[in-house]
Amino acid sequence: MTQSSILGVVAFAIGTTLLVFAWRASQAPVEQVTEALTGRYSNSTMWFLLGGLAGVVTGAGLLWRGVTRG
Repeated sequence: MTQSSILGVVAFAIGTTLLVFAWRASQAPVEQVTEALTGRYSNSTMWFLLGGLAGVVTGAGLLWRGVTRG
């Protein structure tokens, strides 16, 4: 396994974990009330969501790069 693939797996795992945290935070009653009143999530939930998406995309890209290079 190349270093790029290892970094890809780590980034993908961290991104997935952050997305789980974002999902759990968005299901909290206070968060749902805030979203219903303002139409958006709180700052911490948005950071979890954005960080998770960035980690998943980066990890998938690094994994794909490692697979195509052999």
